[in-house]
Amino acid sequence: MYGIEILRKEHANILNFTNILEEKFINILAGQEDLDPDFFLRGVDFIRTYADAHHHKKEEDILFKYMLEDFGAIADKLIRSGMLVEHDLARFTTSEFEKALLLYKEDPSTKNKLDILAHGMNYAYLLRRHANKENDVLYPFAEKNMSKERLDLVDQETKVYEENFDFSNFDNFKDFLLD
Repeated sequence: MYGIEILRKEHANILNFTNILEEKFINILAGQEDLDPDFFLRGVDFIRTYADAHHHKKEEDILFKYMLEDFGAIADKLIRSGMLVEHDLARFTTSEFEKALLLYKEDPSTKNKLDILAHGMNYAYLLRRHANKENDVLYPFAEKNMSKERLDLVDQETKVYEENFDFSNFDNFKDFLLD
């Protein structure tokens, strides 16, 4: 189950990133570190490039597509009313995080700093909960209930996606990735 295993490994990297965010925010609150908006803007780029364009795209275009085709109402509820809503919420939260960072660069006020911390931690909490639901519920459901042929198709399409994805700017994210 190559395709689902890749998604799990990507979750580990995304969760690592949320831990880095939290650690930075704690250090900022403790007065041990200044808020560096450029560091966090690089984090926004990581979210959009790695978590969304790379990871969520594979889920949405490959795994979720087949689950919706194969499992009807149960998948519709789990995916459309759950996972896809959370993907959209993560995109919204990322936009708000970025707005707060850009405002802070113009006006490094306490209010703008608070917005950065709030939106950044909101993203971290959301993604932790979301990744755990997928790892603990959605992926095991797919592995248990999808036919071998469908799982093979998920694996094949994931391999093609990985072969064709532009990883060139992932060098900017080395300190966020575990592997």
